[in-house]
Parts: sequence; structure tokens; C-alpha cells
Amino acid sequence: MGPNKNIFIAISLAIFSSMLGVGIVSPLLPIYAKTLGATGIQLGIVFAGFSIARTISMPIIGKASDRYGRKLFICIGLLIYAFMSIGYVISKTIPHLLLVRFLQGFAAGMILPIATAYIGDIAPKGKEGKYMGLFYSSFFAGFGVGPIIGGTISDTFGINFAFYLMGSLNLIAFFLALFLLPTSETHKPIPQKKSYLKMLKESNIIKGLFSYRLSIALARGIFACFLPIFGGINLGLSSSAIGALISINIILNSILQIPSGRLADRLSKRKLIVIGATLDAVCFLLIPLMHNFSELLFICIISASVRSIPIPSSAALAIGEGRKYGMGSSMGIFNMAMSIGMAVGPFVGGWITDEFGVKFVFLFAACAEVIGVLLFAKFTRH
Repeated sequence: MGPNKNIFIAISLAIFSSMLGVGIVSPLLPIYAKTLGATGIQLGIVFAGFSIARTISMPIIGKASDRYGRKLFICIGLLIYAFMSIGYVISKTIPHLLLVRFLQGFAAGMILPIATAYIGDIAPKGKEGKYMGLFYSSFFAGFGVGPIIGGTISDTFGINFAFYLMGSLNLIAFFLALFLLPTSETHKPIPQKKSYLKMLKESNIIKGLFSYRLSIALARGIFACFLPIFGGINLGLSSSAIGALISINIILNSILQIPSGRLADRLSKRKLIVIGATLDAVCFLLIPLMHNFSELLFICIISASVRSIPIPSSAALAIGEGRKYGMGSSMGIFNMAMSIGMAVGPFVGGWITDEFGVKFVFLFAACAEVIGVLLFAKFTRH
């Protein structure tokens, strides 16, 4: 990696620490919201509030980072994220919890798009998949270890301790970014800056990535929000068991990012995306048919294996468009699609759960993924 090695290490460490904190509370939040009296639709709104705020901030911050630099925004985002963690502890009603999620979501819009833009800036041509695979490996490693720690901490010390730990880890990530990232920027100015609408109009790759990213994020939002409900209520699993399921799913995904990144540099990125997303949709169809922890664990392992395939490929394609339109702008719209999906998924999923039952929400997720991958294939067919 040469002189950019320190930047890569700093970003990876900061993201690992931040996502470890986020992962600690991910399996606990649906259950915590239920203790405050949340209905299915209210639970969806609480999850969606985070993604709505992140969707608003991502495109603004992405373009701003191309102009003013990246370090300022990622440091501010990590600091706000850390202090807003206290808000979970003092929230006593659903509106209070929604406000905390919204503010923290706005801060999150300064973290992931800027981190991926940093990686896009330093990735050499022909090795985009390798760099993004290594980056997402650290991203998912933190998020994957978190749930099993969070479930154990909640069962042992109570849920408030988990919220404080999330804040502390994001504060550590802030100091890592502040002291380890260089002040000088690595991105190259783009001579002609274009609006997001114009980027979508001009680039079939961006249109395809937006469709794919939105659909798979919608499905992932449903997975994060309603798998704990399905496991806890329908199967009677404990917080620790649910945390273990989510952790194993994400940790395996983390490990497989590295070989998937190398595949992205050698094989057709388009085919890898189509194959991986299609197989993941099949896994969603199978979730409601599971009857116990072992069966659900098997599906989580298979889902992680196939879901790891398209991630470095899609990010590598986004890097290619970033060299034309600005890395912050490209990653902003790439991650904005994710946030829209994460917002729509829990909201619609909450309504489906209230009307038809939690099992039907996984059928909806599978259909959404299939539609997204078909649109991706159409836009990128040439």
C-alpha cells in the first residue's frame, strides 16, 4: 500500500471501533423499543428514523468532503455519535427514542461515506476490490463481534451498560481519526462538479448500483429489525442466542470479504453482484420455515456466505464512478441508496408485521432483493 498504508490502517481501526459499538446495541434496540411500548409500526419508524436522517446528511456531506476535505467531517460525525449514545439511556418514550435515532443517524451520514471515499481515494486501479474487501472486512468484524457482546452484557449488567459502552467505543474511534489521519487530503479535485440527478441520468452504472444497493439494504434493514423479533417471540430465543446469530452471520461475512474482494478484481463484478444477491433472496424465503436455533443458525451462515460476494464488487464499481464525478459524491449516492433502503425496510416491515405477522416480512424482503438485482442487471447489461 506504500505511503497510503497509514491512512488505510487509521480508517480501518476507527471504523472497527465505531461499528463494534453500534453492533453491541443492534440486537437489543428492537427489544428495548418493545419495553417502551412500541408497536410493530412504531418499531419500524424508530429504525427508519436513523436511516432517514442519514439519507439527508449523506449526499450533502459527500459533496462537501470533495470540496473541503474528509477528516473534518468524519471526526465530527464520530464525536456526535459518541455523545448521542447517552440519549438511549435517558429515553423513556418512543418519541424520545426516535429523536435520539434521528440525531445519531445524521451523524452516521458523516462516517461511512467519508470512510469509503478515503479508501476510494487511495485504491490503485485494478485493485479496488481488494481494498474495499479489506475495508469491509474490518467494518463487518466490528459490527459482527458487537451483537454477541451486547447480548451477554445485557443479560449480565443490563441494557444501559451496553449503551454506555457504545458511546465509549465511538469516542475511541474519534480519537483514532483525529490523531492518525493526516491533515493533508488524498483526493483529487474534480474539474466539473455535477448534481446527483445528473449523475444518475448520465451513468447507467450509478443507476444500477443505486437500485441494487437500495434493495439489498431494505432486506438487511428487515433482517436487523425483525430477526430478533422472530427469534425472540416465535422461537423463544434469549438475547444471547439472538446476539450469537447476528454475530456469526456478520463475522463470517467479514472473513469472506477478503476473498470476495480478490474475486472482484479478477472476475466480472456484474455477475458476482447478480449471483450473490439472488442467492441471498433465497435465504430470506427460508427464514420463516425455521423452527429452532440450529436451523436459524444454518440459514444465517448460508446468508452470510452469499451476501459477502457482491459487496466488494459493488463498492469497486462505485470507486470507478468516483474518479469521474468525485469520490465523496459517488460514495455519497452509493451509501444514500443504502440509507433509503434501511429506512423503507423497517417501516414497511412494521406494517406487514402488524397486519400479517412477522413471517411475511421476510417474503417481502426476498421480493425486494429480486427486483433490485433485476434492475441492476438491466441498467448494466452493456
